[in-house]
Amino acid sequence: MKLHRVPAAATVALVLSVTATACLGEGDQGSGSHAGETIRIGIKFDQPGLGLKEPGGEFSGFDVDVATYVAKELGYEPDQIEFVETKSADRENALARGDVKFIAATYSITDERKQKVDFAGPYLLAHQDLLVKAGSDIESGSDLDGGKLCSVAGSTSAQNVKKKIAPKAQLEEYTSYSECLVGLQSGAVDAVTTDDSILAGFAAQKQYKDQFELVGLKLSNENYGIGLKKGDTATLEAVNKALRKMVRDGSWGEAVKGNLGLTYQYEPAPRIGVVKE
Repeated sequence: MKLHRVPAAATVALVLSVTATACLGEGDQGSGSHAGETIRIGIKFDQPGLGLKEPGGEFSGFDVDVATYVAKELGYEPDQIEFVETKSADRENALARGDVKFIAATYSITDERKQKVDFAGPYLLAHQDLLVKAGSDIESGSDLDGGKLCSVAGSTSAQNVKKKIAPKAQLEEYTSYSECLVGLQSGAVDAVTTDDSILAGFAAQKQYKDQFELVGLKLSNENYGIGLKKGDTATLEAVNKALRKMVRDGSWGEAVKGNLGLTYQYEPAPRIGVVKE
């Protein structure tokens, strides 16, 4: 099977100031202005091309662009946004505690998660894949049997690999994908698994130029949704409305290409409210 070299990806930096600490009230649809208020939004801080905190404190990535657009439609300017790091294992708890108003953090919609949170979207359809060293002998999932597979705690990706294609793979769970990439570079692990969009963003960083490749398996459909506290119907409706507008006015397509590269093989914009199995 031919490996697909990951293209270089461009990222768009959005300079966002952290201001007051007041949050959007429960059930508020966000119509109109929220002068003097701050909305707290959960994102990832370590996913290049999707959700990244830059060395200078700026935030960039597709999820950041989506979150900023949605917040604008809810009545918040960029300088009223406080981005909060939400790791995979803590997303449901962060919403339940009220730490954030919503989460845009490569958050795949699943039946299990829908028992705990509500999802707007989906706003991107990604596919689970494997990232390996360039020139690796791993050309299919079964080639990973007996090897070391890296993913992060709280992610479903590694279990999908073990269940579907490589039951004998040894799972290594790290706290972040950044650590997985370091492990892959050093040879501590043989492959990293998660969504192709995430893997492409990481592999396109300058320090990893031409070192890694996507195998191109498309193991699953990952419907990215915006997570909200269970029962916050008013905000859910407002966020879905904002996402539809983002697709319709072309901002969605610009955000994908600007953050993940012109040659990234992304799917067309999904229909809001329709999850592809």
